[in-house]
Parts: sequence; C-alpha cells; structure tokens
Amino acid sequence: MILIAAAESSSLEVGAMITGLGGGLALFLYGMRKMTEALKTVAGARMKALLGRLTTNRFSAALAGAGVTAVIQSSSITTVLVVGFITSGLLTLSQSIGIILGANIGTTVTAQIIAFKVTKYALVMIAGGFLVELVARREKIKQYGITVMGLGLIFFGMNLMSDAASPLRAYEPFMAVMQQMRNPLLGILAGAVFTGLVQSSSATTGVAIVMASEGLVSLEAGIAIIFGANIGTCITALIAGIGRPREALQASLAHVIFNLAGVALWFAFIPQFAEAVRLLSPVYPDVEGAARRALETPRQIANAHTLFNVGNALVFIWFTTPLAWVVKKIVPPKKKAEEEAGEPVYLDDFYLQQPSVALDRARLEIGRLGEIVVGMVDKSFHATVKGLPGEVAALHHDEQVADKLHVAIISWLGKLSLGNLVEPQPRQIYEYIAAANYLENAADIVGASLVKSGRKRLAAQVPMSKGTIEMLRPLHAEALKAGKNALRAFAESDAALAEEVSRSKARSNKFAAAAQSHLMKRLVAEEPERLTAFRFESDIIDDYRRLHTLFRRLAKTVEEVETAEPEAESPEG
Repeated sequence: MILIAAAESSSLEVGAMITGLGGGLALFLYGMRKMTEALKTVAGARMKALLGRLTTNRFSAALAGAGVTAVIQSSSITTVLVVGFITSGLLTLSQSIGIILGANIGTTVTAQIIAFKVTKYALVMIAGGFLVELVARREKIKQYGITVMGLGLIFFGMNLMSDAASPLRAYEPFMAVMQQMRNPLLGILAGAVFTGLVQSSSATTGVAIVMASEGLVSLEAGIAIIFGANIGTCITALIAGIGRPREALQASLAHVIFNLAGVALWFAFIPQFAEAVRLLSPVYPDVEGAARRALETPRQIANAHTLFNVGNALVFIWFTTPLAWVVKKIVPPKKKAEEEAGEPVYLDDFYLQQPSVALDRARLEIGRLGEIVVGMVDKSFHATVKGLPGEVAALHHDEQVADKLHVAIISWLGKLSLGNLVEPQPRQIYEYIAAANYLENAADIVGASLVKSGRKRLAAQVPMSKGTIEMLRPLHAEALKAGKNALRAFAESDAALAEEVSRSKARSNKFAAAAQSHLMKRLVAEEPERLTAFRFESDIIDDYRRLHTLFRRLAKTVEEVETAEPEAESPEG
C-alpha cells in the first residue's frame, strides 16, 4: 500500500525501489542458504561429534547447541542432529531442549556480523569465494569457498536493500506508518508474518538492521520485530515437523513453547529492555539526530537479539524437565507397535538434510536388516536338517521381508548420494551399499538355497543321521558366530572385532573339510536315497561356507570405512 501511494504521488522511483529491495532480499536469502549448506557439508560431522560429547547435562547441552548453530548458522540443521540423537537413544527429550535453547543463541551470530557494516567487502568476498570454488580440487576446499561467497552475497544483498530503502527517509507517508510500529503488537505481527514468508528469522533481523541503519526503525520497534521473528521461525518449523519423525515434532513443539514463553516474558518490558541495551551498546556522542540513530540503532538491535535469546536461555534452562513433560503430553511418544514387515524404521527424508546423521540412520537400518538375516541363519540349521514344512516355509518368508527392506535401504542411500558430500561420506555410502548387499545375499542363501535343501530332504523322506548333524553343527555355529560378530562390528564401528571375523576363515574351512570328509565316507552306507542325501548335505556345507564368506566381507566394510582418508579428493575433484 505504501509503495502504491508512493507511485501515485510520483515522489519515489517505485520500480527501482522494488527491484533493489526484492533483489537484495533474494541475494541475502540465497547467500544464507549457500553459506549454510556449505558449512553443513564441511562441518556437519564434526558438529555432530561435538553435540555427542557435550550433552551430559542441560548447561553443556545449551553451550553445545549455541556453538554448533553459530558454526552451521541453521537451527533447523541443529534440530536434525538433535532428532537423530533422540531416535538413537543417545539423548533424552529433556537434554535436547537444552540444545534448542542454545541454538537460539547461535542464530544471533549472523545479526552481529551484519551489524559490523562490512558490506564494502561484499564483492571481494563474492569474487574470492567463487575463485576458490572454481580452482579448488578438493571438495572440502570448494565448500569453504562457497561459504565465503555466500557470506559476501549476504552483505551485498544488505547493501542493495539499504540503498533501495534510503529514499524512504524523506517520504512522509512511509515515516508516518513507521511511527505506528512503535506499537509492539504491530512490530511482533510484522516480524512473525515476514519470517513466515521468507522462512528465515535471520533475514527478518537483517532487514530490521538495514531499516535501522537508514533511520527508519527505532530500537523499540526493532525489538518487537525480533520478537515476531522468533515466533515466526518456530511456527514454520512446527508446521514443517508435521509428518516427520515423532521426535522432530516434539523438538519443534519445544521450540515453539520456549519462544512463545520468552516473548510473553519480555513483552511488557520492551522499554526497559531497550534502555538496558542502549547502556550496553556503543554510542556516538559526536553525532546528532537521525545520523546518530542510524549509527547506533543497528548495533543495538543486534545486541538486543543476542541478549533476548541469552536471557531466555538463562531463565528456561532450569525448566527443561517440566517442558519435556508438557511436550510429551501434547505429542506423546510413539507406542511400540508391530512394524510392517520389511518397512524401514530409521529412514526418513527428514535426515537427508544432514549427511552425517543420515549415515547413522542408514547404519541403524542395515543393523535391522542384519538382525533379520542373522536370525534366519540361527533358525536355518534346525529347519533344514530336521524341521517341518512350516519351519522351512517361514525361512522363505523371512527372505522376502529382508529383500523388501534391502530395496528400501539401497533406494534411500541413492537419494543421500545426490546431496553435497565430502570424504569420507561418499566412501561410507559405497561401503553401506556393499554391506546391505552382502546381507541380502546371505538372506538369499538361507531363504532359497538352504530352504531348497530342506524341501529336498522332506520330499525324499530321508532323515539325516545324527553323525552327519553333529558334523554340520560346528560349521553352522561358526557361520552364525561370524554373522553376529560382523553385525556388531558394523553397528559399533569396531575394527578389532571385524578383524577377528576375518581371521575366522581357517576355522570355517576346517569344519567344512571335516563335514565333507564325513559325507564322503557315508557314500557307501547302506541307506535308501543315499546319493540324494549326499547331494543336499553337500549343498548345506557349501551354503554355510558361503554365508561365512559373506559375513567376512561385511566385516571388511568396517575396516575400509575406518581407514578412509578424511581429506581424500571427491569424485568430482
């Protein structure tokens, strides 16, 4: 409405202003996205490790959340990390709330950087960052270049918005509307709506700082806009959490409650809060009037943003347990129900935003596949050598379940491989695909080959001798032990245990040779269908040897992931 009125009065160049404001905002948001994506790629794994180490209590969790978000500059990515820890059982919801409190502090770093008015270096940063991305051979160095270029785009966008907004200082209708923004409710509403539209609280804070630098926004109005941005960002996160893992919705709801309570706590004290911020912020007594406000207010708004979130964290850090209780009452934890056979539990596109978390999810799901397969191997011996038809058929059904889950895992890893990855992540995806394939092949051996041997035994109605069963038993036990150890080594990234599985080849071969020798001696036994029995008994020996080989290969993936070079060149490099 303001811009239309301006057009009618012909006192403003509306087209140029819209272009400047819109283009500047677009560059700001694009730069923020590129910077966040690059930082997530190069630092995501280390930030995940930091969170894992520093979440022993609510205070260290808040510090970790602030540090991680300050580096990655995305509270949504921090939320992905948090949800990953919750679903892995490494964090409680109460501990995760501590991280969320800290994350709000971390997001204020962007506003502090913007307030330093380093926009004159914007084009240098864009050019330098682009050059690094262009000439660097290593993916990690490329991402650092993109980070610098993204930061430059943020500054350049701010500069464009500032230049476009400067004529509004002399436009009385606009200044009259801005005077109404002294009403904090209007400021909060404007901040919440704008944040909801652009999906970035940092952009809202940045625009407020730009307007303040042109003398268009007072500190009190800027504080109200910040309050609105805090509401807008958590509500959009809550909406985004719908349909995601239950833990993601709980984390988003905790964020909403925390931010709403924080705004409610400070709303009545905006004038007093503004005075406190002025006392703590630098002043320019040598400058008077609007020029002084344009110099002081941007820094004051950035400081208000930081102090607001630090103050809220200090207040609400004592109430993480009650807040977690309230969240669980509103969004109760998912009840342990029977999972649909073959459907993944840990795989959700929500986690693809953060490759290091997504890889953890994939490892957990491969672990589930492994449990199904090892369970099949465990049951296979009795079902094959003396089980009833129903037991043999059950193994075939388990194989179909394993096949379905295998397809889901491979498909999800394929999606993950399309994202921005740095070494050793591409290598890990390759090894995880190999691990899933080895387990699926093992399921095929049990569900097809051993089942076939069991059905041959039942069709021929030839009972297997006790001597033969006892000779086959150690071979089965060795394969089962290798499967359990390989799976545990994979789940825990235990290279020593994986090496132990690799060294068990000699024992498996020894048991197989002994069983084969026993069968050769029994070829001359006077028993009905002796040749038929020899064939399926020999097949059983071969199948357990093959199973042992596949489990050794599974263990080998652990060793190869462990020795992957973190600084190796990417395939694109």
